[in-house]
Amino acid sequence: MCKKEIGVIGAGVMGCNIALMLTQYNYHVILIDKDEYVLHKAIGEMKKLYSMYAPFCEYFSNDNFERNITLTTDISTLHSIDMIIESVTENIEIKKSLYRKLDIICPADCIFVVNTSCIPIFNIVEQLNHRKRAVGVHFMNPVVMINTVEFIKSKYCDTEAIEKVSDFLFSIGKKLVQVGDSAGFVSNRISHLMMNEAINLVYEKVAEPEAIDAIFKQCYGHKMGPLETADLIGLDTVLLSLKVLYDNYNSEKYKSSPLLEQMVKEGHYGQKTGKGFYDYEYLKEDM
Repeated sequence: MCKKEIGVIGAGVMGCNIALMLTQYNYHVILIDKDEYVLHKAIGEMKKLYSMYAPFCEYFSNDNFERNITLTTDISTLHSIDMIIESVTENIEIKKSLYRKLDIICPADCIFVVNTSCIPIFNIVEQLNHRKRAVGVHFMNPVVMINTVEFIKSKYCDTEAIEKVSDFLFSIGKKLVQVGDSAGFVSNRISHLMMNEAINLVYEKVAEPEAIDAIFKQCYGHKMGPLETADLIGLDTVLLSLKVLYDNYNSEKYKSSPLLEQMVKEGHYGQKTGKGFYDYEYLKEDM
């Protein structure tokens, strides 16, 4: 029997990771996306993720996890839900539009877990009636393996919401590191500088992607290099996050690499499209 229902909005890379992880902790997930094609692919993507990460995740024990997932494009199905994890595109207007709808649909005690890479929580929820129930949580890819999250309290959220989200995160094996509510928080304010500069090194023909990633892994002890990480996150998402950082800090150091802009324009987003700085065509094959 499942512990409880949780809504996850957005069935992209992050949303599928979160939904899969929740099923392994015996939650039932209502997975919502406005795009029926994205929803249609979601279970297949999660099966690939399960096969990829099962050897490394001791808590993976339910390979029939789709029984714990309900797929729908109908956001009104969340009318009686207790908690929602939002994982839509890193665009403030898209997020604000979604939360305005949730503000009307959801019960007054529903907890909003605002999952964003770079956008300050304050900017997303300031106009909501439910703003005191909104807590920022920055999950990091691969969500199923990284057991720490950035935990962001906006100036509005109340103690009860903080305690409920903290208890929930502990229930899925996550450690919390509390950070301030500012653009990029800690992780992405630093990591996106590294990824962008690594892309510039490729653009300037200083080094090939393999060499750059090898230095980070072999010299600095990172599990993944910056270009492998960018491919995993999605180059389109990296570009959007850099734009948020650039707009918030008005600093040239966050100006996106011309190569990054070119690759996104050409539809090369990394793992999700089969090609980024590396070739991932094997991931697009049917399981």
